[in-house]
Amino acid sequence: MHSLVLAAALTALSGLATAHSGAEAADTQEPFVGWTKDDLDAKWGTDWGFSGISTFAHLPHTRCLQHPETEYDIAILGAPFDTAVSYRPGARFGPRAIRAASARQTGFRGYNPRAALNPYKEWAQVIDCGDIPITPFDNALALRQMTEAFTNLAHSVAPRENAESSVAYRRKPKLLTLGGDHSIALPTLRALNKVHGNVAVVHFDAHLDTWTPGKYPSAWVDIDNPNEQSSFTHGTMFWVAHNESLILENKSVHAGLRTRLSGIEDNEDDDAQGWVRIACDDIDDLGAAGVAKKIMDRVGTETPVYLSIDIDVIDPGLAPGTGTPEPGGWTTRELIRVLRGIEGLNLVGADIVEVAPAYDGVGETTALAAAQVGFEVLTSMVKRGMGGEGGGKAKAGKVRDEL
Repeated sequence: MHSLVLAAALTALSGLATAHSGAEAADTQEPFVGWTKDDLDAKWGTDWGFSGISTFAHLPHTRCLQHPETEYDIAILGAPFDTAVSYRPGARFGPRAIRAASARQTGFRGYNPRAALNPYKEWAQVIDCGDIPITPFDNALALRQMTEAFTNLAHSVAPRENAESSVAYRRKPKLLTLGGDHSIALPTLRALNKVHGNVAVVHFDAHLDTWTPGKYPSAWVDIDNPNEQSSFTHGTMFWVAHNESLILENKSVHAGLRTRLSGIEDNEDDDAQGWVRIACDDIDDLGAAGVAKKIMDRVGTETPVYLSIDIDVIDPGLAPGTGTPEPGGWTTRELIRVLRGIEGLNLVGADIVEVAPAYDGVGETTALAAAQVGFEVLTSMVKRGMGGEGGGKAKAGKVRDEL
């Protein structure tokens, strides 16, 4: 009896082996014959959230600074720089952390119900341009590197069908920069000025970042010499930008402020630079919709705007991975609600900065918040490019299966 069972089992195994061998031969014999690129993309061109190379939302990757001929509508760019901080370093690892946290964003599941669109499958060609290789040893050189990199990319060309579009917003490519500390906003504003002239800044942050270098007192520093390397910090870059006449007067807004000041003169200096301040506490009285309306009333829908989002605008209980945490901030949901309420802004560039993953929890809380914020910013950019103020449905572009 046992011998009969053994013989039957061996026969079955032999049949399986033969079938496997035949299937293997079929798969390996001239495997690409008859397959088109579309076939291969459909079969191999997607990733799960946990697979693939770590680009933002699994986007195609090109080192755009080495390939200036690259055409795109919106690009993700990393600026891994953090040697201009005043407290805890570590934001140089922010771009890597935000990209990793964006892994669950995929083209096949990227539909944003609030905007009724999938930013990865509409008119815009969205890519990941990699990182700027920024020196950590010399801030003057780092500023020069970033200024040159952003300026080069500001002159990139949109794909022809959008460069010649009847929708003006589509004609110039946009960058969403992942920091890095907040000082990266200065070289970005320098670059935008070459293309758009002066722009308004909508600035989400716990801190003003319009401080003069003298607010960091030191007998070693000549505060009357604004060209000194020590004048360039993540708390002074908007002061420098104002002095370089890069920011539109009386159009810019801070939102989410709650830090301690040197004195009331900090606000007076901020007033002199033409900013309006929305305190963190104002959201309790105005609500997210009221905060968004206050921003829109100040800036309007046609003014070119640089959107700068310091992750420390969120309470450190919800986003601990940042270099200058300030308790009592907004929730992640409140920030996202405000961002959705200002989708009508004419964004010409944006950043998400100050994510320092070394202080984050094992659940990547801060990086996940930053990745979601990035998704909302991309959504608003794409919606704006679909016609009208802040959107309006237009014919969607070709779906890119490789996403």
